[in-house]
Amino acid sequence: MSEQVLNSESGIEPDALTKATILLVDDDPLIIESLSFLLRKQYRVVAADSRARANELLAEMDERPAIALIDLGLPPLPHKPDEGFSLIRELLLQPGDMKILVLSGQNNDVNIQHALTLGAVDFIAKPADPPLLLSRLQHHMRLREVEQRRARQKDYSIIGKSAAMEVIQQQIQQFADSPFPVLIQGESGTGKEMVARAIHEQSQRHSEPFMAINCAAIAPDLLEAQLFGHRKGAFTGASQEHKGFFIEAGQGTLLLDEIGELPLPLQGKLLRVIESGEFYRVGDTQQLKSRARIVAATNKVLRDEVVEGHFRADLYHRLSILNVNMPPLRDRNSDSFLLLDHFLSTYADSVAPFELDEGARALWASYAFPGNIRELRNIVIRLGTKYPGEKITRAVLENELETQLSSSDLSESSHVLSDEFIKQQLALGEFSLDDLLEEVESRCIRLALEMNNNKVSKAADALKVNRTTLYSRVQKLGKL
Repeated sequence: MSEQVLNSESGIEPDALTKATILLVDDDPLIIESLSFLLRKQYRVVAADSRARANELLAEMDERPAIALIDLGLPPLPHKPDEGFSLIRELLLQPGDMKILVLSGQNNDVNIQHALTLGAVDFIAKPADPPLLLSRLQHHMRLREVEQRRARQKDYSIIGKSAAMEVIQQQIQQFADSPFPVLIQGESGTGKEMVARAIHEQSQRHSEPFMAINCAAIAPDLLEAQLFGHRKGAFTGASQEHKGFFIEAGQGTLLLDEIGELPLPLQGKLLRVIESGEFYRVGDTQQLKSRARIVAATNKVLRDEVVEGHFRADLYHRLSILNVNMPPLRDRNSDSFLLLDHFLSTYADSVAPFELDEGARALWASYAFPGNIRELRNIVIRLGTKYPGEKITRAVLENELETQLSSSDLSESSHVLSDEFIKQQLALGEFSLDDLLEEVESRCIRLALEMNNNKVSKAADALKVNRTTLYSRVQKLGKL
């Protein structure tokens, strides 16, 4: 039973269509069956046995799941976490507010911290205690409701008083009423969509629609129809006409998220829309005109994509007339404390407040937050859930951070590399120099690859090794 849609009991209950949907991804049919039985009274369960099948199911769904519950060990590499990590990244590209929970037996500290840094909101070790699993799911459903309520209230304020964020605030005001496109570039989790929404809300278009489409989350053969629309019968499955985002956005704002993933054939069509507003629906000969304002966002460096032939130079120059470069959280000084207070306030109805002691505050200030604001938010939620009303120590906080991936942790403050830890392991007879060196090497390579969009040549430059050496080490460690 590799995939299924399961509703309560043998048929569909009256409230089945109102149940939240859970995407369950696991390659073990027994786990699929048992979890589906456990969850189906409260949720509509859609199950898949691989990363590829999960993406296929998402492409077929009209409404995204509320929660994805995924295993890390998926085919074709069930004994490694690579497929699960890749699936987390892909799910985060999906439109909507899906929460990602990991349910896996590959629950060593490295895998847990990396999954959470990527953007998963929780990690539950297998075998899961059923009441605990149900409780965690219910908890994250409540948090999702809080975020939806906040979105309905149109609170798109940008949090931050650092010099870098003052520049961003100024650019939002300057660009809000301009008719020209805006290109927002920055790492994943830096708040690019929030900036796009703030530009819209501060513009004269604020009463018009704000629409967002993720160019990486829709299959290339379907993306054209989603953007430009299609007439009835234009292709197999087109049972009714579709206006497309350029028409549905009206005179509002259309955010093209992950614009760097837009297929080359569509880039020329987008260029024409930007230049003249003119386009054709799929299967139609009637010329239409868009009046939407275009905002594009990407975690890639589009200039590099142009040089490498992945992105049209003329489209890049049209999109980047007005440019916003989102700073990573590590470059925003004390903004991490403002964001801490902000999320404590945002989730006050669902997550108990906590306080950082002096040591924890020092660690919070020095931590690089590789997952940026998304990671920080998830850390706040976890701490408030696990330690309600408590004073958080440095040791407790350290367990929630992927500390060995931040530069400040390659020092005596690092748990794994500290003198005390090594002495303890030596005394217990549990120290392995080879294992330690392999772990450090693996983490450094993984981080370098992620920061450079898996481009080996750029990662090699960052690590100060030649490309051939990095290739051999990557293959040895099974990173590609």
